[in-house]
Amino acid sequence: MNNLSRPFILRPVATSLLMLAFLAAGIIAWRMLPVAALPQVEYPIIQVFTFQPGAGPEVTARTITAPLERHLGQIPGLRQLSSSSSGGASVITLQFGLDVDLGVAEQEVQAAMNTAQNLLPNDLPTPPVYRKVNPADAPILTLAITSPSLPLPQVHDLVDTRLAQKLAQLSGVGMVSLAGGQRPALRVMVNPMALASYGLDLDSVRQAIVATNTNQPKGSFDGPTRTTMLDANDQIRSVEDYLSLIITWQNGAPLRLGDVATVVDGAEDRFLAAWANDAPAVLLNVQRQPGANVIEVTDRVRALLPQLTATLPHTVDVAILTDRTQSIRASVRDTQKELLFAIFLVVAVTFVFLRSLPATIIPSIAVPLSLVGTFAFMYLLGYSINNLTLMALTIATGFVVDDAIVMLENVARHRELGESPLSAALKGAAEIGFTLMSLTFSLVAVLIPLLFMPDVVGRLFHEFAVTLAVAIIISLVVSLTLTPMMCARMLHTPPSDDAGFLSGVIERYGRGLDWVLDRQGPALLAMLATIGLTVLLYLAVDKDFFPVQDSGVIQVVTEAPQDISFTAMAERQHRLSQALLEDGGVESLSSFIGVDGTNVTLNSGRILINLPPHHSRSESVFEVIERLRERAASVDGISAWFQPVQELTIEDRVSRTQYQFTLTSMSSEQLHQWVPQLVAALNQRPELSDVAYDLQQQGLEAYVDIDRDAAARLGLDVTDVSDVLYNAFGQRQIATLFTQSNQYRVILEVDPTLFAGPESLQQIFVTTASGQPTPLSSVATIHQRAAPLVINHQGQFPATTVSFNLGVDASLGEAVDAINEVQQALQMPVAIETTYQGAAAAFQNSLSNTLWLILAAVLTMYIVLGVLYESTIHPVTILSTLPSATVGALLALLITGRALDMVSVVGIVLLIGLVKKNGIMMVDFALDAQRNQGLSPRQAIHQAALLRFRPILMTTLAALFGALPLMLAGGSGAELRQPLGLVMMGGLLVSQVLTLFTTPVVYLFFDRLTTRQQTADTGGELTT
Repeated sequence: MNNLSRPFILRPVATSLLMLAFLAAGIIAWRMLPVAALPQVEYPIIQVFTFQPGAGPEVTARTITAPLERHLGQIPGLRQLSSSSSGGASVITLQFGLDVDLGVAEQEVQAAMNTAQNLLPNDLPTPPVYRKVNPADAPILTLAITSPSLPLPQVHDLVDTRLAQKLAQLSGVGMVSLAGGQRPALRVMVNPMALASYGLDLDSVRQAIVATNTNQPKGSFDGPTRTTMLDANDQIRSVEDYLSLIITWQNGAPLRLGDVATVVDGAEDRFLAAWANDAPAVLLNVQRQPGANVIEVTDRVRALLPQLTATLPHTVDVAILTDRTQSIRASVRDTQKELLFAIFLVVAVTFVFLRSLPATIIPSIAVPLSLVGTFAFMYLLGYSINNLTLMALTIATGFVVDDAIVMLENVARHRELGESPLSAALKGAAEIGFTLMSLTFSLVAVLIPLLFMPDVVGRLFHEFAVTLAVAIIISLVVSLTLTPMMCARMLHTPPSDDAGFLSGVIERYGRGLDWVLDRQGPALLAMLATIGLTVLLYLAVDKDFFPVQDSGVIQVVTEAPQDISFTAMAERQHRLSQALLEDGGVESLSSFIGVDGTNVTLNSGRILINLPPHHSRSESVFEVIERLRERAASVDGISAWFQPVQELTIEDRVSRTQYQFTLTSMSSEQLHQWVPQLVAALNQRPELSDVAYDLQQQGLEAYVDIDRDAAARLGLDVTDVSDVLYNAFGQRQIATLFTQSNQYRVILEVDPTLFAGPESLQQIFVTTASGQPTPLSSVATIHQRAAPLVINHQGQFPATTVSFNLGVDASLGEAVDAINEVQQALQMPVAIETTYQGAAAAFQNSLSNTLWLILAAVLTMYIVLGVLYESTIHPVTILSTLPSATVGALLALLITGRALDMVSVVGIVLLIGLVKKNGIMMVDFALDAQRNQGLSPRQAIHQAALLRFRPILMTTLAALFGALPLMLAGGSGAELRQPLGLVMMGGLLVSQVLTLFTTPVVYLFFDRLTTRQQTADTGGELTT
């Protein structure tokens, strides 16, 4: 093979300048790269919201959700459609495939909504709206806005008009929502008995108010010399004007609205509330679009915030309660420190072996060049600095130095034989070039299957694999150019052999190798035993998807009895928040209740708890959660489910607990019958905890049974009865007040202080055809019954979502197995279909692909090695090193009690590419010794093993110490990095010990097999 390194060795200035240019490009790119927690791999998700105050869950499902689902379900590329229909709110979530562009999906959603518009109720206060946001993704920023002097509706109005509108326009912001719902409105609270005494009903009031608020164009006069515009006081805005509004004239005197009603400035929806820590507040939640960079969006919001808050009155206080980027920035900083620590360790290992400063500098310079140069390619590929790319660079520190060490060691060997530095560099580079290419290409080849992993996992590890591959390829370029050039100029004295230690180790290794080669049969059996042990360990180790991270933010879903009132729910939610705030591990929290699209029922609420930064607390988020659970249990009448907020969110809904699966059926009655039985059985299994479900069928409903015959005799129809009920109890929005900055509703209802329960319906009147008010009880009977609080669909069919946490020391794989076993034991009907959601679904897919991924990596490397060596036998010899590495990795997981998750699987794939270098270096030199020196196979492999012992040990220790900082990782996001370092450490330690002895045995076995085959092919005439 031609000496590719020769021109670079002979032209040191050009080589140095090229490397400096490469380094400069990487440094510039580093400053321009965005920062993120993880690669952006979210599914494109769009939510469609429709609100109709006063509508019950069944009315919402029939009249709003069903028509929209019918048309939205026909959008191409739709992966999953789910919906929740509750009292006054319809929320439809559309999850698209990863290959669907969010902008295209947005256009399709808008077109479907336009088509369905004519099927929706005509009296919707506002048409359906959509938001490009993942509901399972916690807000990236939560602002608390409070004021000691201004009422909350006025604060809400200031925030809505001066903050929310501007923030929503920022690039990457998916939705800005105001929790607490204190949107200002004018509330008209009627006394229906006083109204009936005048022979009027609620519709008379509604018509009078509507007629007084027209706000129509009036035109203008255009005279000979000037134009005069027209306007009128056709809209009234103040409480005083409404109180004096004349409803009708009776007996020559006006009946004013103030005679039969109370009018106040209040909130548009009185069934919403929010708190910041312990104080009532308006919460502003910022959620990003799927795929948007969290840190970039947060930085844009923070940059604009001072300008916007300056427009608010000084009595309004704006505080940032939650900033999820703090943990992300901390995680990236910690990973960067681990990267620097890994570089230091690798350089230190190199110095310990070489014991010469120039000899240490030569291979060590490849580390920063390879890593910094990778940043330039990351920028061109549109990648970010995130936990996975930094993990790739950290683990690469032990890889990128390998080629340079092998090059240096080979040049040094020629120096020891008496060659001049230049001659040694030229000969050593020519001799080792093919080996380095074999090492690099086979290592890069093992990363190829990672690029073809399916779904979210594949997208997630795409940046990891490409970043690592680029770093390794750059290290090959550096090792073939700069390293031999530096050897020719700096390697004046060969590196010390350290005869007192390393030579002694090599001598003892030689004696041990002779002993093993004399007993090749047992050694082969031991190697085969590692294959069987690999299978047993794989079956024994727990399976999981991704480690649960400590992000410093806890999301809490609260739930009270299904028939609870808003007042009681607010009191219990507030007491729960106070109890949680008393815990010393809680820094702050935000809390809200009410049906607003995030909460779907009145008896549910949300709390977002913020912990101190990771470096300033001694306990993990999981320990804090256990303590908070005990505090929550002491608050009567409300339940709370805790889960840490994760950076990797592939769910499309928020459930009470971490993992979830959905049961769907054509019949909702089947779900009502079987789901409680299933949940009760699952709660008995130790593999699961906190099993819950979202089926809520025990809400109270006052059913008005209209006597149609009696109504017809009085000249009434069903619409008259429905209208009076809507006017009285639906918080009906009957008029809109227009201003230059916002629009405000006029809300009609009966005085809530007079009507507290279904018995109040006896005091509601309807007006007959003769104009006389008659009690509602004369045409209808009222009785209470159970009714659903929420109706859930998935794929347009009735659905129930069951969520669960893992039991003590249980893995996700064990939990999934337990769920399947319970379902089989219950013999649930086949009509009920089970579909895992989010992380549980991704785990199911990854579980079936894990073995195929590892087999694909092995096959890919076999093909590459076969092509490089033009042999079908030598690649098998090299790959014989793999089982020992897998055994070490799985043993490390078992000993530490960790599960085999996707990060661990990637670590095993990397081990496959790394440990084969022992075999490559031995086989390369053994083949050369047989062909060019005429040595016997045993002599050749023995000499190769001894000659390559030092570079094998150096490169293995370099990789091992490169992985050490990941295994010992602490701080934010460490849970994601630790499995990779642990697997690499375990695999390298075991494989290093075994392969130094088994690889020569396998080499000799295949040599004998090949000799016999050649002898048979030549009729026994083969001569040696």
